[in-house]
Amino acid sequence: MFELLFTHPSWAYRTGTFAFASAWPLWMLAAAILLGTAFVVLSLWPRRSLGWRVVLPIGTLQLLFIAGLAMLLWRPVLNVERVRDRENVLAIALDASASMAQPNAEEDSSRSRLQAAAATLRDEAMDELSRAFEVRLFSFANEVTALSSLDEVPPPGAQTRIGDAITNIVQQAASLPLAGVVLMTDGAENADSLTEEKLAEIASYGVPIHTVGVGPEVIRNDLELERVEIPRSAPQMATISATLGIRHEGIEEARVRVYDRDALIASREIKLDSDAQSTQLTVDLPSGSPGTHELSFVLDEMPGERNLTNNRRTRIVEVPAERRNVLYVEGEPRWEFKFLRRAATADRALRLASLVRTTPNKHYRQGVRSPEELRDGFPTSPEELFAYDAIIIGSYEASSLTSQQHDLLTQFIDQRGGSVLLLAGRFGLSAGGWQNTTLAQTLPVRLPRDNEFVQRTARAALTSYGAHSPVTRLDQDATRNADRWRKLPPLADYQNLGRLKPGAIVLLDASSERGRSPLLAWQHYGRGSTYVFGTASTLRWQMHLPPEDQSHETFWRQLLHALAAHAPARVSLASERSTYDDERDVPFTAEVRNARFKPLSDANVELMVAPEFGEPYTQRMQPSGQNDGRYTAMIDAQTPGVYRASIVAREGDREVGRATTHVVRANGVAEQFATHQHRAVLERIAQMTGGRYWTLDEMDGLAAAIPYSKAGVIERLRLDLWNLPIVFLVLLALKLGEFALRLKWGRV
Repeated sequence: MFELLFTHPSWAYRTGTFAFASAWPLWMLAAAILLGTAFVVLSLWPRRSLGWRVVLPIGTLQLLFIAGLAMLLWRPVLNVERVRDRENVLAIALDASASMAQPNAEEDSSRSRLQAAAATLRDEAMDELSRAFEVRLFSFANEVTALSSLDEVPPPGAQTRIGDAITNIVQQAASLPLAGVVLMTDGAENADSLTEEKLAEIASYGVPIHTVGVGPEVIRNDLELERVEIPRSAPQMATISATLGIRHEGIEEARVRVYDRDALIASREIKLDSDAQSTQLTVDLPSGSPGTHELSFVLDEMPGERNLTNNRRTRIVEVPAERRNVLYVEGEPRWEFKFLRRAATADRALRLASLVRTTPNKHYRQGVRSPEELRDGFPTSPEELFAYDAIIIGSYEASSLTSQQHDLLTQFIDQRGGSVLLLAGRFGLSAGGWQNTTLAQTLPVRLPRDNEFVQRTARAALTSYGAHSPVTRLDQDATRNADRWRKLPPLADYQNLGRLKPGAIVLLDASSERGRSPLLAWQHYGRGSTYVFGTASTLRWQMHLPPEDQSHETFWRQLLHALAAHAPARVSLASERSTYDDERDVPFTAEVRNARFKPLSDANVELMVAPEFGEPYTQRMQPSGQNDGRYTAMIDAQTPGVYRASIVAREGDREVGRATTHVVRANGVAEQFATHQHRAVLERIAQMTGGRYWTLDEMDGLAAAIPYSKAGVIERLRLDLWNLPIVFLVLLALKLGEFALRLKWGRV
């Protein structure tokens, strides 16, 4: 109907520019219209007694008629650029990944998305496109395949690599006049091939990408475990937190279960946010005994739910058998030291070596491994100090250490990546002169210049950060946890910490009649972190509570783990992810440092790989070439399963250290997640490349739009507008309107 009235396609009007073909100047057109206006005014002026309600409409219609005729004399045209028929190539890329095997519509499961895309292309666009272009068909999933017909689409692939597919197709047609690419997909990119850098590269080719969205944008009655974030390693017999993201539509309740292989270790009912499409929650789990734990997070099946694969995700957690080493230094024997040691000794994942000054020239050692450890007091060399993962300094004057030892403490945090905790006391914090040391710059607070340790009561109160921190979690339930903190006995002393620094995070406040002030604060510094705790009377939590209440022990064990858990080992091994889906190439990176934690770039690093199904093998890791102590290797994970990777690093004949990690090679799992149509992704591709987003229902318009692209071999056309049927109909309507008004009023 549009072309019947306007002669030319609608896309010619959208992309073309209006002009006049006549050589006459435009000022003459304006003058002709002004003369016509004067003629209308002069002809109607004698009839002004009839009133403006009668004269003005008739005059307006006459003026529009004269202006229209004048414009036709100047020959209006539309200047358009259009690809030349049969001289350009059009690439059509069909997504043949596994997600395209999902039903195209929720109400109709008999036809897949790929079948619907191919059928729509064949029935509504292929013939018309073939008349204007040389059409070349491609399918893509893991790789791009050229097709001779729509009947040759390969079976579903294991990944969707949209960015790589577009780049491959455009590069294949680099020597051809490519007018555009039609991309028919659900947009479920899962191979990280569509980064911002890749989009910019695709846009630089200057080829418009027309995206055709396939599949429903919302999948109802479906639960999906979008993500699971959990530490790659954890201390033994500790509590670890897993953050889950659940996508849901039309579902209000769910249950998540967590299995350590076949053993159920956690189960939780979830109230889903009906006003959002996703809900985030945190689940606390026991880390268990030393070893490799393959944790499965599973959402219970909902009635009528078709896709159950996206209800499950697997993660690997390493629980090392090695104990973390913590050095605790005290300047005087005190009850806080005794109860802190008691809490740490019961934790098999921690070794607390303590050094207590009993007289000015004598120290008492506990928890040491050998007679030589801490024999001369506080460590004086990097090798000795860096053997620990965390350091606690209690009521100990800063002047007891030399300037070299103070520098070592700063290096321990910045270079070693360890943590330091300062405790309040008679000789602690500002009372011990720590505000005047190099360590002060690493602390989360600005210690006041003069601050005595005094006896004054206060209660430990959770902050907003503390309410969600694993350090201060006495109960997994947030409400019960806050209640337990409120019921803890008051502290007997409290020391002012001073002003907070911008990067400080406060976990506990001291609440008293004077108000609230920071009690436990920490911040990152360099590779490590520093903590300040402004009391020495947490022993009251143990003394004034029933014996079965483990609040004191729980708090201190969690704080000690937070101090020591993130200190890197001399030798480490890691992969980019813990789970790989149908990606055979799995990269590993090792980091090797000497006893001073300086990069060791000339080590011999052997990587031993033990697949769950297959024979173990060994290969050598290669230095990164940056003298940063990093080594890399790529393994070929041919079969699905768990892969155990371990390294032995040697410097000459001397062994530097060992490390182990695990990865899971899944099989076709990623394509079952995020299976809805990602319209925003497709619209962004089209926008950046000069194309347009389409739905399957609009495919008939696609064939009319693509010829007006500005890529390929184009021709410039001048389309006449003066002879359009709509023009003569408008002029006729103006005169008929005038005639009708004259008949109505009869005296004009």
